[in-house]
Amino acid sequence: MRNVLLLSLLSLPFRSPAQPRPGPIDGRIVCVSAPCGRAAQVVRTSSRAVLTIDGRVVRYEITERFLNRGNVAGETEYLLPLPRRAAFEDLALSINGEMVTGETMNSDRARAIYEEIVRRQRDPALVEWMGQGLLRTRIFPIAPGEEKTVVVRFRAIAEREGDALRIDYRPPMRTGDDGARSTLEVRYASQGELGRAFSPTHDLDTGEQGSLRYARADNVHGVVTVLVPVRAARTASVHVLTHADAGEDGYAMITIAPPPPSRTVTPRDVTFVLDVSGSMNGAKIEQARKAGRALLGGLLPTDRFRVIAFSTDVNTFRAGWQAATAPNIRAAQQFLDELRAEGSTNISGALEEALQTPTTLNRLPVVLFLTDGAPTVGERNPDRIAALAERLRGRQRVFTFGVGVDVNAALLEQLALSGHGTAQFVRPEEDVERAVGIVAQRLTNPVATDLHVRVDGVRLDRLQPSGSFDLFAGQELTLFARYRGGRREATVSIEGASVDGPVRWTTSADFPGRADDNAFIARLWAVQRVGWLSAERRRNGGTTELDDELRMLGTKYGIPTELSSYLVVEPGMQVNGLGVTTSTKDVAMRTRMIGGAAAAPAPQQAFEAAKAASAQRAVQNMAQLEDSQRERRDQQQFVMGRMFTQRDRVWQDAPPPTATRVVRVAAFSEAYFALLTRLPQLKAAFTLGERVEVQGRAVRLVLDPAGDTTLTTGMLDAIMRDW
Repeated sequence: MRNVLLLSLLSLPFRSPAQPRPGPIDGRIVCVSAPCGRAAQVVRTSSRAVLTIDGRVVRYEITERFLNRGNVAGETEYLLPLPRRAAFEDLALSINGEMVTGETMNSDRARAIYEEIVRRQRDPALVEWMGQGLLRTRIFPIAPGEEKTVVVRFRAIAEREGDALRIDYRPPMRTGDDGARSTLEVRYASQGELGRAFSPTHDLDTGEQGSLRYARADNVHGVVTVLVPVRAARTASVHVLTHADAGEDGYAMITIAPPPPSRTVTPRDVTFVLDVSGSMNGAKIEQARKAGRALLGGLLPTDRFRVIAFSTDVNTFRAGWQAATAPNIRAAQQFLDELRAEGSTNISGALEEALQTPTTLNRLPVVLFLTDGAPTVGERNPDRIAALAERLRGRQRVFTFGVGVDVNAALLEQLALSGHGTAQFVRPEEDVERAVGIVAQRLTNPVATDLHVRVDGVRLDRLQPSGSFDLFAGQELTLFARYRGGRREATVSIEGASVDGPVRWTTSADFPGRADDNAFIARLWAVQRVGWLSAERRRNGGTTELDDELRMLGTKYGIPTELSSYLVVEPGMQVNGLGVTTSTKDVAMRTRMIGGAAAAPAPQQAFEAAKAASAQRAVQNMAQLEDSQRERRDQQQFVMGRMFTQRDRVWQDAPPPTATRVVRVAAFSEAYFALLTRLPQLKAAFTLGERVEVQGRAVRLVLDPAGDTTLTTGMLDAIMRDW
């Protein structure tokens, strides 16, 4: 059976023509124009997530299994929420009993291949990377009695919260309760700074196995929060990890942990801005009220506050700043309780009211802005609204919360980016109170503000996140950057201001011209860069330079973006132009899969109708594209900080940028092991197989059965010199 899997930033509609078609999520075939006669019954049999903590990086591996208990081919679909700043690694689909990963390529090319395969009535599976950290997976067909497995892998940074690392995990979402067992396991080293994990939301089974600690949760429903205690530090700490390929700018990951809070508390001016337009009616406004009450309850006696509610008009709780006294807080909470959701969405008026109030230098001004829609009255141009906010903002930090799918995400991102804050997006079924509460808790006690990083003798650029930043008690910051001018024993300085005066934290770190360890840093940096470029693209539109950089990052680091997609095809499938070759054996297998048995095939009408509906949904928004040249699409692997693609059974990294000499050696020969002794970093690439090509600075090493079996000392020295 032919299978194709596409990972992209498309948002394809669920609508299809009046045909028998699979339902949008649960895989049941819904008959619109005629009886189907038979039905698919696709159920999820298991969902398992394994999270491994290494330093502050968490690697996720989520395995989903689906079974068709019906008597015709069916479709399934699920949504996988991703943590903030997650770096996609790969998605593997079971095809004929083999787990197959895919390749990242230009999105136009991937779409054209997918469309052609669907047009030729092959059997597609579609995965869409949707906005705001949501992965949508659709698999069709799943034959009667067939089980399909999907494995998703990605990495993310563990957020620090107080004296613990906080990990929030939500299982993949699927309509209908199929009774599948959903489990979560968190693993990390038993020796080190991390203590025994606990959860405020679920019962955990904790223990040790060998050198690892584990925490397991069974029957997972809703969001699981796992807190892993971190040994308290007596001073601020700055930790640096690097990765660098010869001849290229290096990558740095800089983690900053705060010192214990000062006894002198920084007074804050906190403004809570709440959307009470008609679309907030019901559960959303009640959650927002609870968020506001919790925010008010967390104020310190030294704080001042304002509460602003907006719909068509803008209303405030009293005029000017209010001291955080018990009577004032009770009155403000009553103001929240009396709010009603009605009217339109005047975002510009609310921002103007929130940001034009004067602030003083000895206080930290913070604005929390919550809305569920786009501007509909007042100024409605997002660019002019962002410019207004930038003109009025001054020193105020802006944190935005978008509730639901109708928000203008680009506007909320821009407000937060320019306001030294963060943008949080909450789906309709998620807890708004919890999202606001997490951010509010982190903002309780500022440790230092307007921080920036410097490295002596090394130039940092493309810093993500960019600009200056703030650090709060119990929070850790992770920055990613490219560097040039590598040197040993460089001094890293973090400088800024605090309530007790200027702060400066330093550490010594190496920024070598070549460092083969920590290759994952390259992809994490690229994810942050892609996020920043995507926000710029949504705000100002694409440009040739910006789009070229997005495509380059997507294809080089294996990251789905607006302009690059992830495609999986069955091993051995060849793409000729946009055509797909097949074989008699494949057709026979496909016939058996369709019918469940060769002697009793399923009704052709039901199968073809279901496939046509799936194909129509997939191609409705796909443009007709020019034919591309013949190219075999196989698997990709990200090792040594670079992407290797398998073509004609040879694993290759990027082709050499200039003319370079080639050294060919036979796998497992004396020359092979001599290279591994001299260049141990090659081990990761050589484990891909017996036919591999790896590019160095001025030499390309090729594993070839016809290659040399021995290398002289002089030849090895020359390779080291050119590597």
